[in-house]
Amino acid sequence: MILLRSSLRRLGPSRDASLVCSQCLQRRVRPPSAVCSFIFSARWQSGVADTPSPSSSLNKTYFSANRGLGGSLSRDVFSNGSSPTANSTAATSPNHNDSAPIAPDTSQTELPYRRRKRLKEESARNNSNDDHVIPPDASAQLSTMSSSLPTTSLRRKLAAFLALTKPRLSVLIVLSTTSAYGMYPISSLLALDPSMAPLPTLSTSTLTFLYLTAGTFLSSCSANTLNMIFEPKYDALMSRTRNRPLVRGLVSRPAAVLFAIATAVAGLGLLYFGTNPTVTALSAGNIALYAFVYTPLKRIHVINTWVGAVVGGIPPLMGWVAAAGQTATTGHDTWRDMLLSEDSIGGWLLGGILFAWQFPHFNALSHTIREEYKAAGYKMLAWTNPARNTRVALRYSVLMFPLSIGLWWVGVVGHGFLVGSTVANGWLVKEAYRFWKHQGANGTARGLFWASIWQLPILLVGGLVTKKGLWDGVWKNAFGQPDEDEDDYLYYDDEEADEAELSKQGNSAASGSVSVSSRATPAA
Repeated sequence: MILLRSSLRRLGPSRDASLVCSQCLQRRVRPPSAVCSFIFSARWQSGVADTPSPSSSLNKTYFSANRGLGGSLSRDVFSNGSSPTANSTAATSPNHNDSAPIAPDTSQTELPYRRRKRLKEESARNNSNDDHVIPPDASAQLSTMSSSLPTTSLRRKLAAFLALTKPRLSVLIVLSTTSAYGMYPISSLLALDPSMAPLPTLSTSTLTFLYLTAGTFLSSCSANTLNMIFEPKYDALMSRTRNRPLVRGLVSRPAAVLFAIATAVAGLGLLYFGTNPTVTALSAGNIALYAFVYTPLKRIHVINTWVGAVVGGIPPLMGWVAAAGQTATTGHDTWRDMLLSEDSIGGWLLGGILFAWQFPHFNALSHTIREEYKAAGYKMLAWTNPARNTRVALRYSVLMFPLSIGLWWVGVVGHGFLVGSTVANGWLVKEAYRFWKHQGANGTARGLFWASIWQLPILLVGGLVTKKGLWDGVWKNAFGQPDEDEDDYLYYDDEEADEAELSKQGNSAASGSVSVSSRATPAA
């Protein structure tokens, strides 16, 4: 203990920062035995503390950075797994390099709310560059399932061929076609009251509906298969399409060609015999436009997006013409009567809605994978002119408003459609404006993509639910027959007066003949 006191006297006045730190350190970490105390004091007696050492500045920097000598000092000393004696020796050693200041530990000094804010900002930055906004592709899922099945399995072959058809896209085309068919303004289509149309008409419209659905789906399958046949080497360059069956070798190219021909013949045949030749011609033209014009044009010019929008706008027109064929006045109505007459305006408006919808939907989707489109050589606005890409999406989103109002104006749908379509179109325009304002950043591409996914079914299903005259039969059954007009009463009164006059004349004539005969009888 004498040696320990003498060593402490030689350390200098208590105001020295290094002395205070050493004393506190010795006080905080007590040696377990007298031998350790003797060794500890002997090291200080050897003259290490007699010479001025730059460790004083080190101690000041270290302790000021950790804000005191309390729990933070002991935490830092023991966190490294070393003894306090070794740490104190290293801190006071003249060979220690003290020229570089020790940076404060941000993990210890950062306040919790600042840390949460920093992590949130980092997450937002990461999400702004996140391209995982595209739902899993149905073709890719079917291809994965097919590859996991045995080679000789029938399910493997069926799944691979079904993957060629792009099932989700084909179902969307069928939905737009049948929705237009159901919205055609005749009572025998989509009638809730069977008494509104005779039974033969209803059975005819049901068969036409089935022919239209099956024929449209098969025609779409043919067009999508041809699209995959022409692009396997380019599909392999993109994460979105690299799992398609032709890329993975699940279906051979000759088999895919035969499948495309078979589905085209079957689909067009059903449309020809079940609907009318005009619908068949529209479907055949759509197959050619998608497979032989749109597909190669994707690598040539950005106008391919507009051509693809035309392809999307034809199916509603097919459904409208299929319904118009059932109400033809003669059996020789031409395509002009079905497509260019006054009654065809509703079909063109529905086709316009599908045409305009393609741009906010596809422009948002292509923005998320624009680098892949560029690497594959596809000419898309998303990378050739990003600013125009966002403007076009906003422009056609706004166009949804007059097209939807036009359906109500021509009497296809009722007032309820105005409310539903205004809400859905307003949501789409809001997301399109954000997409244009932020140029696709900050998650705006994701927001517009999902708004387009939900907006179109709202319009199509809303049009079916609010079809003009759809609920008339329900109201009649619930509240009874409406009162006839006064003109009808006047009409019936006139008929009754005429019948009464005729009967009166007949009675007078009969009475006259009776009187004549009575007079003649006495004379006889």
